[in-house]
This record gives sequence, structure tokens and C-alpha cells, in this order.
Amino acid sequence: MTVDHLNELLLESAVILLVAVGAVRLSTRTGLPSLLLYLGIGVLLGQNGIGISFNNAELTQVLGYAALVVILAEGGLKTSWKAIKPVVPAAAVLATVGVAVSVFVTAAGAHWLVGLEWRTALLLGAIVSSTDAAAVFSVLRTVPLPKRLTGLLEAESGFNDAPVVILVVAFATTGELDSWYVLLGTIALELVIGAAVGLAVGKLGAYAMRRIALPSSGLYPISVLGLIVLAYAGGALLHASGFLAAYLASVILGNSKLPHGPAVRGFADGLAWIGQIGMFVLLGLLVTPATMGSAIIPGLVAGTVLVFVARPLSVMVSMAPFRIPWQEQALLSWAGLRGAVPIVLATIPLVSGAADAQQLFNVVFILVVVFTLLQGPTLPMVARWLRIGEGDLGQDLGIESAPLEKLHGHLLSVQLAAGSRMSGVEVSELRLPKGAAVTLVVREGSSFVPDRMTVLREGDELLVVTTDEVSEAAERRLRAVDQGGKLAGWLHNAEASPSVPRRKAG
Repeated sequence: MTVDHLNELLLESAVILLVAVGAVRLSTRTGLPSLLLYLGIGVLLGQNGIGISFNNAELTQVLGYAALVVILAEGGLKTSWKAIKPVVPAAAVLATVGVAVSVFVTAAGAHWLVGLEWRTALLLGAIVSSTDAAAVFSVLRTVPLPKRLTGLLEAESGFNDAPVVILVVAFATTGELDSWYVLLGTIALELVIGAAVGLAVGKLGAYAMRRIALPSSGLYPISVLGLIVLAYAGGALLHASGFLAAYLASVILGNSKLPHGPAVRGFADGLAWIGQIGMFVLLGLLVTPATMGSAIIPGLVAGTVLVFVARPLSVMVSMAPFRIPWQEQALLSWAGLRGAVPIVLATIPLVSGAADAQQLFNVVFILVVVFTLLQGPTLPMVARWLRIGEGDLGQDLGIESAPLEKLHGHLLSVQLAAGSRMSGVEVSELRLPKGAAVTLVVREGSSFVPDRMTVLREGDELLVVTTDEVSEAAERRLRAVDQGGKLAGWLHNAEASPSVPRRKAG
């Protein structure tokens, strides 16, 4: 590649990226999932569109894996451990037992209704049985659902990539399949090792990040992403589940109150968008619409079995021990969104040379496009029909901590979200511990130094300076007031808000 070729590639990539960013705006206005627009861009650029010839399935698979790591990192960093902790057992069962039920029911439908050979049918079932992290993370954050359901769906989408990848690789091999007990043992071992790697990297990384003051705030997002990639690569090289390792490491890091947390999550969010755009466009380029006619009926039949039979049955079986109400089980069934993951997994048979691999890829593509278009936009309507909604829509209080190494202190940036019970509270009523003070309030584009009688409002951003010794206590107190108002610690939230003396706001 010459410099001129590089310049042309950069120009084309920049144009595609800007068009894709504009498509996000269109998708939010029309309710169409953005992934469909990105796939459409790839198809328009491909052989039956502008005429770009691209058929490198192996490159697409490699870049797709890299994009999935970034997408899982972004989702994990934004996942609240408090929200998913109560539902981790249910999510683990749904991501293992539920996936197994979904694979075999979908395979049975593909075998008996479509006429696929059993091994090809099992491969199709494995490919499409994983919910897509990017689709779930993006859609659920716009739908007001109870935190229990949101946490369960997010945890499931983060967990279920791991066993599905193992199944797809096993079914796509051209040799004899291992015995079922060998396959189950392999899955269990890879999940256990992957989880151990993710937990170790997350815990050690968080410990180091909290104690090392880096010379530039821009180094924190790079370091966190490096730790997550380290978890993925370490797990994969140990022949374990790198995806599970990456997701667990990102969840731990995202909930460890690292310095410049919002900046870290913003950086990961931007990379995840780039990963999604690039991945979907490449997947669209792989598609040749002129050859997909024979895949339409099999894709619709397999998708109908998956969405209306396999997914509800897998939810019912998996949630039986957890006493989940039928309304929530119905929503869990409908919210099993597919997206990039099944299409990326469909490149594995292409690369390995499995029988009917191209037809299988086309079937998966049709299934994903049609049923994502059906499920994504209708999810809010289904939630309203089932009368499932979140009573408290207030967001978690956003606090960013920046270490002031030379001053042995911390600067907390606190954003009052809509619904915060800190609104209407006077600065003196915050009752911050001695050693912490509200030094500045930014309101409606202007800033001022508050006094003890200043009343806080929704949308205010506070700058709070604390010493090292009381920074965690100050943060706990701010979160307690955000949830319980000025009487927090006296009437409720006592466990989150230790008694602190009244003091002057410096």
C-alpha cells in the first residue's frame, strides 16, 4: 500500500463514518435500529450497489471479534453492579441452560420445517441463539424498565457470547463432533478459566488504577481499555472464553470508582460506536443481495421458531427456579435482540469451509434484519402493554473523581440528574464530612461560589473539594442525599450514609 492508497482509504473511511453518524440521527427519529442502517450502507457499497468488491470473510471475522471486545467493554463499564448483582444467578442460567434450550429448539425447527441436515441445523441454532450486547445495551437504555429486568438482560447479553462461540466453533469443524459430555466439559472449563482471568485482571487493574496518579487524564481511558483487552487476550490465549473475561473485567473496572470515570466511559462509548459502524458496514459488504432469494423463506421460518417458540421456552425453563412473574418473562422473551453477534458468528463456517456456509450466512442475515426490525421498535410498546415500567426514572448521580496528588485531595464533579432528591436542598443541608466543601456551582451556563443557604436545582453541576481521608465518605453522603433527600441517614438510607457532623461550607 502506497501513501496515495492510504489517503484514498482514509477519505473513503471518513465519508462512510460521517454518513453512519448521520444515520444515528435518522434512526433515533424513525425508531429504526441503527445496525440496520449500517448494514444497509454496507450493502449499498457492495457488489450490487456502488460496486465495491469485498469477500474476505476471515478479515471480517477478525475485525468483528475486535469490535465485539470493545462493545462488551463499553457495556460492562456502564453496567451497574448494584443493578445486576441480584440477578447474576438468573442471568448465568439464562446464558447457559437457556442458550442450550434455544439452540436445540431452533435446530429442530430448522431440521423439520426447513429440511436442513441435523449438523447444519444445530450450527444455525447456535449462531442465532445469542442475544447481541450492542443491540441490548443501546435499546434498553432508552426504554424505562425496572432495574432488575434491565440488569438481567444486560448481564445475559454479556455472558451468553462465551458458550455460543464455543458451540459454533465445535459445530463448524469439518471433522467428527466430540461427545456431548466432552463438549459440556469443554464449555464449563473455558467459562471457569475465562471468569477467573476477568476477575483477576479487573481486581488487580482497579487496585492499581486507584493508587497510581497518571500525569494526564487522557491516559486513564487508554489504561482501562488496555486492561480489558489484556483480559480478553489472556483468556483467549489460555483457550478460555476471552469474551467472558473482557466483560467481567470491564464490569469490575466500571464499578470501582476509578479516577475520571465518566471520561473513561465516554472514551469507550466512542470506540464502541466506531466498532459497531465498521463491523456492520463490513458485514453488509459481504452480502450479495442477488444471491439471497433462496434464503428468505428459511430465514423467516427459522426466525419465527426462534422468536416465538425457542426464546420463550428458554426463558420459561431458565426462570422457573427464580419465580419471575409471567409479564416479566414475556418481556424477557421479546427483548432477546439479535444483531451483529449472529452475523459475525456466521463467518466462522465461511472461514472453516463448512458445508452450505454461504447459504447459512444468508439465512442468518435475513433472520437478523427482519426480526431486529420487528422486535427493536416494538419493545417499548410491548413493555407498556404488559404494564412493566420503572417507577423511579431518576438517573444515578454522576460523580467524577480527579486526584489532586500534590494537594493530597480530590475534586469531585457532581451532576444533578432529573429526579434527583438533592434538588431543593441547601448546601448546608448536605452535611458533608469535615474536610469536604462545595466550592463552585455551574448552573445554566454560568458559575458561582455558593454560600450555606444556596438551594441546589436539577441540572446543577457541583465541584466539591475533599481531602484524601474523607473523599469516599463525601461521595457516599452525596449519593445518599441524591436518593433520600436532606433527611437521608435519619429516616432512610442509613446504611449508605454514615452520620456526619454539620459543618460550614467553605
